[in-house]
Amino acid sequence: MIDPHGRVVIVGGSIAGLTAAEELRSRGFEGELVLVEAETETPYARPPLSKAVLSGKEEPDDARLPSFDHLELEFWSGVEVTGLDTERKRLRVEGDDIRFDGLVITTGARAATLRDHGANEGDAPEVVLRTMNDAIALRNRLREGDDIVIVGGGILGMEIASTASALGLAVTVVDRIPAMLGAVGSHLSDLVMRCASQAGVTYTIAPDGARLQNAGDRVLVHTATGTLEAGIVVSSVGCRPNVEWLMSSGLAVTPGLVVDERCRVTPDIVAAGDVVSVAGGRRQPHWSNALDQARTAASALLQGDGATPYDHRPYFWTEQFGLSLKIAGNGPPTGEPTMLDGSADDLAAILQWVEDGRPVAAAALNRRIPISRLHNLAGHH
Repeated sequence: MIDPHGRVVIVGGSIAGLTAAEELRSRGFEGELVLVEAETETPYARPPLSKAVLSGKEEPDDARLPSFDHLELEFWSGVEVTGLDTERKRLRVEGDDIRFDGLVITTGARAATLRDHGANEGDAPEVVLRTMNDAIALRNRLREGDDIVIVGGGILGMEIASTASALGLAVTVVDRIPAMLGAVGSHLSDLVMRCASQAGVTYTIAPDGARLQNAGDRVLVHTATGTLEAGIVVSSVGCRPNVEWLMSSGLAVTPGLVVDERCRVTPDIVAAGDVVSVAGGRRQPHWSNALDQARTAASALLQGDGATPYDHRPYFWTEQFGLSLKIAGNGPPTGEPTMLDGSADDLAAILQWVEDGRPVAAAALNRRIPISRLHNLAGHH
């Protein structure tokens, strides 16, 4: 617990960081708030980057988060934090230290690449989409009309494929498993694959993965079944938590920054969002988790053990190939769902998965439904 009139520093100008600031103020924190962000951009939402911003339907400013002037915080942009001294309560930045009484870590994650996985021979160019600058750069490339191979058929990869195919580009997706199988299960994966095929997207399943090779102004994508060639190769192979600056701090940072059930690292340090591993479990890099964890973290900073523990209620949404899909539940659902409303043939339905007589997941396909109801249908109360 910290002094409600002390100094709280938030590292990371993400939705998690701003949500933590909102929660601190709403819970009566009257002290000094400082938000430190390495990017020079005004804080923005990431979900539109692979959709409206990438397609050009929206401009970058449309993705900016609402003004936070009412929070009365100092915003330091373009400031990279390089270390943390937990005993002295100091953050290290170039040429200076930043003092804090309470610290909120929301440094998020960065895009992983095939080069990270040792699957890029030499200097084959690979594009990623994680930041605003990434989205703008890829949008400019797509406008050139070149063909594109996307390595990674997860949620992000398929959203990029949808946007690129709608712009008239020849699109191929390569992955070890069918599209989004690990996130949505076989039933919805099959649906996404059908819609992608109807949009002209070619999907190549390569169980042994892919490796890149530079070929001048082209890139070769080698798989066990053959070689693809493209002008643009996008790597959508997950993300890595931004924890390097914490390596000398003595904190546990594998598989992400480890926090307890109240998102605490120590009594005066909390964390939330894509950088976090709750109780040492698997990271859950989704928008809704970032919001819920940030609220829990801020509460724990002020209330300690009196704060309500984080309630993990998995939920995410995606828009691609004419599908607006919202899904709640623990892990990818298995088996055939029950059709609660609508028709899968009409691509408008509410689905529920039940195991051992209890609901475990629910999805809304092109249907408006309150998130609270979807959680209830998934067995989250």
